[in-house]
Amino acid sequence: MTVAFGIIAFLLAGGFIAWIFQQMREGTIHSQLGHVQIVRPHYFDKGIADPYSFLLPEGAAEEKLVAAVPGFTSLAPRLSFSGLASHGDTTLSFIGDGVDPVREKPVSTSVGIVSGTDLVNSNDKTVLLGEGLAKSLDVKVGDQVVLLVTAANGGPSAVEVTVAGTFFTTSKDYDDSALRLPIVTARNLMKVKGATSWVVLLDDTEKTAAGVALLEKSLPHEHFEVVPWNVLADFYNKTVVLFSKQVSVVKLLIGIIIVLTISNTQMMSVLERTTEIGTSLAIGQRRNAVMRMFVAEGMLIGVIGGVLGVVLGFVLAALISAIGIPMPPPPGMASGYMGEILVAPRLAFDALVLALATTLLASLMPAWNASRMNIVDALRHNQ
Repeated sequence: MTVAFGIIAFLLAGGFIAWIFQQMREGTIHSQLGHVQIVRPHYFDKGIADPYSFLLPEGAAEEKLVAAVPGFTSLAPRLSFSGLASHGDTTLSFIGDGVDPVREKPVSTSVGIVSGTDLVNSNDKTVLLGEGLAKSLDVKVGDQVVLLVTAANGGPSAVEVTVAGTFFTTSKDYDDSALRLPIVTARNLMKVKGATSWVVLLDDTEKTAAGVALLEKSLPHEHFEVVPWNVLADFYNKTVVLFSKQVSVVKLLIGIIIVLTISNTQMMSVLERTTEIGTSLAIGQRRNAVMRMFVAEGMLIGVIGGVLGVVLGFVLAALISAIGIPMPPPPGMASGYMGEILVAPRLAFDALVLALATTLLASLMPAWNASRMNIVDALRHNQ
């Protein structure tokens, strides 16, 4: 039972963090990054200073090569830019994306609409504001906002747009400064053609690496750079490193508890069977055989406790997930969520390995002591 409850604790803790990783990953992919981004070479290094030197062509033949990737779902062109947004006496800086409302929709399924509607028509002079940016500008659906930017030719350019709605994503910092325009309006505003990136969505995140490899072979390296989502997801990557270390600490603590408990139990077992051990040695049982019996007993405890813990862990994880765990907004997010527990096969395998390894380790010393007993002293025990 000690082993089983230790494994249950490990599965629930690890499963909860695994679920957080999955939700963060999918939320990041389906709100900002997509699975793959195709850009001009060095765009992410030098494009912030001069994005218009890294434009991808509109309606390029290479889009057909991207669509041939296994698992391909959608390709959405984006035109990134920045400038000042003004409403009344308030003027704030923003980062913007010109998007195709139809092609962007499958990519941005995790973008939640707080009020109003999403962008509908590529030719409309409408804007979708991040929730934080909308509050800072003190605007609501239907209000007019003026966007002022420096166009590609170096001159100022402005457009008056109507607020179609407000949105939120998994990143509060992004929502505090981001807006989206129909890509036609963004191109007219910036006086350019094309896009700064193509955002590619696949039907399964696990296919990302294969998709990237195929695209790198298909697209000419001198004109295109293929960047997977995980290279761009800095916040996600740092969070995974932090939480993974926490799981490792939990695993270490549970392992220490199991080792100490099982070792103590096995020591007591050896003391209680001292006479039987002496008798076995006296009738010719080899010391190695005695040691193997106690190690086998410890392994059996590990197998039974591990399997029981995994089964009960799966049941409890399913029950808790069905009920839900109310969670407050984590750092960098604007809203709370209902947590679940995701017990993947890899996590269950790690739990079984933990159970077997710790019980084996805990059995070694008691088994060694049992096999090295003095036969005469063992037979006289309790006499």
